[in-house]
Amino acid sequence: MSYVIEHWSLDPFLIVAIVLAAWHEAGLARLARRSRPERTRQRRRRSLWFYGGLAVLLIAVLSPIDYWADDYFFVHMIQHLLLMFAAPMMIVAGAPWQPLLDGLPRRLGRRVTHGVLAGPWWRPLRMAGAAALRPWVAVVIFNVVMLAWHLPVLFDLAERNQAVHIWLMHGSFFGAGVLFWLQFIGSPPFRIRMPPAAQAAALLLTNVVMWILAMALGILSSGSWYPVYSHLRGVTLPPFADQQIGAGILWVCGDFWAVPVMIGVIRRLIDTGGDLSSAADRIFGRGSGRAGWAGRRSGDPVPQSGSDYQADP
Repeated sequence: MSYVIEHWSLDPFLIVAIVLAAWHEAGLARLARRSRPERTRQRRRRSLWFYGGLAVLLIAVLSPIDYWADDYFFVHMIQHLLLMFAAPMMIVAGAPWQPLLDGLPRRLGRRVTHGVLAGPWWRPLRMAGAAALRPWVAVVIFNVVMLAWHLPVLFDLAERNQAVHIWLMHGSFFGAGVLFWLQFIGSPPFRIRMPPAAQAAALLLTNVVMWILAMALGILSSGSWYPVYSHLRGVTLPPFADQQIGAGILWVCGDFWAVPVMIGVIRRLIDTGGDLSSAADRIFGRGSGRAGWAGRRSGDPVPQSGSDYQADP
């Protein structure tokens, strides 16, 4: 029980989370004054996902998970999964973007909106954001970030340098997670641009990458990858056993998050294609008449769910 009730910390992010929640509530109230009641109720239901995502972030950085992650690799893996999968998924589902924008003071809100959408100083940021939001770019970023930070040289650097650990490792995990889940979960004003067949392929590819990483850490290794865990006093779990437990968590959680999302994508494919066989053909690009993302000719139009941005009235 002491592992759960002890070693909670007071991190400045707690203040950030409280400010974000209050700011979001102010935006919801302002939007409610000019919206239909059903739209207000829909935003309120979404807000529960957003607050849940903030709660998961707080658990990841304030709870004993953060404390024990310095001693145990498998606890560090749990923290990474919360930061990269659970929290970003819930925040994207909560679609906090429009309420946060409307929560700004009127003049500041208009100024920020105009500057971001049309201001010349923001052009490099707009270009970088547009590139990062491209569906397959976001998927690649997610997988590269996940693999890169598990390389021993970068992992040990993050463990020895708190600035690298918090701002670069954890920050890139969360940012890549948000970009990734925006490709699969509707989050107004952003639209999903990936066709369902490409979504299924991206989920399958990412799950395979996680399996390969888990196997490399577990059954394909003969010793611990990370010297930073090899000389910790008071830790009775051998470093390699610790690493194998972490690999198992990564493997199991890979199925845990991917399977429900994949089921939803396949259901959408069946709704548009008619049966499971045609859905599989579209995912893997088989067949001439119903080519998927891999079998599409270069000149063919790509089906879209909409543009990058849609209004949230």
